[in-house]
Amino acid sequence: MMKAFFRLTAWSLAIALVVLPVAAVLNGWIGGERWPMRHLRVSGEFNLVTDQQVRETVLPSVNKGYFAVNLEQVRTSIAALPWVKQVDVRKRWPDRLEVTVMEYKPLARWGEKNLLAENGEIFAIPKNAKFKLPMFEGPDASAGDMLSFYSYAKPLFLTMGLQVESVRVSARGSWSLTLNDGLEIDVGRGEPQHRLARFARLMPQIKNDELKRQLVRADLRYTNGFALSWKEISKAKVENNLPQGNT
Repeated sequence: MMKAFFRLTAWSLAIALVVLPVAAVLNGWIGGERWPMRHLRVSGEFNLVTDQQVRETVLPSVNKGYFAVNLEQVRTSIAALPWVKQVDVRKRWPDRLEVTVMEYKPLARWGEKNLLAENGEIFAIPKNAKFKLPMFEGPDASAGDMLSFYSYAKPLFLTMGLQVESVRVSARGSWSLTLNDGLEIDVGRGEPQHRLARFARLMPQIKNDELKRQLVRADLRYTNGFALSWKEISKAKVENNLPQGNT
């Protein structure tokens, strides 16, 4: 029994002599100076996240040496930065850490608390973020369709110097949008792109009638046409818009 006890103790000590140094290196207790992490490579297309932000976030995790760097911890820390969508972290022997960051690219506001990325993903608005973006309102499942509709509608009005300010789709699939001059357009459900394109073709002709009144609403929910609502323009505004002759 005593021999078996001493043999077990000897084996335990031998294992401890192997395991403890390895654990010490992996935890950064020792070895940080012998195997330091000397190089950090940060890559990605940075518009909203800065290279400096990433480096400052990574630095506390690399000061205990190559073996002590916890890749998951580094990844989680960077992912917590505003605007970060995806992070890839790799160690390269003997002394390099490589970090690749992918940002969210916001295309529109999604309600009051979220943003919509160009790939259709909805994410929370980062703190203190200020953007002048079009407003989208609709069911979350419609995000991709709304992006497609917006991409189609936007160039239709650019030639007239107008921007699409908001896009809405109801739970029943009825589309509407607002331009930056205040014009509200009810597009409806059936073939919304076709209806909008037909209206946009006639917009320059319609706009010619805006000297004394302003178009405020267009209802395209008709098979063979649309209904227009106008607002009278004050006399002072009309006079200011009249061509000035030579004196």
